Amino acid sequence: MKRTRSSLWSDVAFLGFLVLCYVTILYMAGDPDSYVKNLFVLNIIFLMTIITYFTTVTAGLVLNVAFIFIYGAYVLYRTVTLGEAVQAGAYFWIVLAPLFTLAVWVFALSTRRLQEENDDLNEQKARLATLDESTDLKTSVAFQKDLTVFAGISERYGIPLTLVVIKVKYWNEMRRFIRTDQLEEAVLDISKISQASIRTNDTLYLIDKENVTWGLLLFTDQDGAKIVVDRIRASLVQFNTQDFAQKYKVQLNLNIGAVQYDKEKVENALDFLTQAKRQMEYDV
Repeated sequence: MKRTRSSLWSDVAFLGFLVLCYVTILYMAGDPDSYVKNLFVLNIIFLMTIITYFTTVTAGLVLNVAFIFIYGAYVLYRTVTLGEAVQAGAYFWIVLAPLFTLAVWVFALSTRRLQEENDDLNEQKARLATLDESTDLKTSVAFQKDLTVFAGISERYGIPLTLVVIKVKYWNEMRRFIRTDQLEEAVLDISKISQASIRTNDTLYLIDKENVTWGLLLFTDQDGAKIVVDRIRASLVQFNTQDFAQKYKVQLNLNIGAVQYDKEKVENALDFLTQAKRQMEYDV
């Protein structure tokens, strides 16, 4: 799998942070006499890195400048008033603090970019996906693409093309009675009603998963589509009696609308779908 630049920088920053932690442990272990002082300074540095992680590098740099100034003033005070020599530890912490901040900032920045890339990929996947993952049904994206092909076949060979739209009545109310982990299974079970009522060369689409709406593209006229609709309603009665009502403790009802393709009246796939949905208003 190809590594992105953000992923590489994230790994480098994380490894750099671990190396700095290791170096700090070795230094503190080698200077047990100043353990309390070193631990206090380390806590301040870690606090600055945490603030940097949740804010910006600018905030981290400002805190580092303040830390270097205060710590340098403290060392200078002890040197002037107590006559202590400037030890190597003073330089160690002054150098280590910005290095910690830099490592954490690079890691945070790379992680955020990776998250943005992941979100973009998920959006692109949802926009381009032609199959629904849970039901294996074609989506609205596939519907728009297929309609162009089917409409061309219908016009060229004079074969009538009809769109049947099926929607679950009162779905928003029904989902309150169905467990969350059963919602996708319920959609799949309802889809099987339509799948069992069509021919192998007819195509079923899951148009809207949120409001549970399907589309059927049938190479038939309005009368032929009515036969399919009647078969779906007959299957629905049996399904309610034997399966759905017992399994989900709720009665299933469907709104169904159908419209035949007319080149003069249909501008695009969305217009065709809208016309079919209008027909559902007469299904009461």
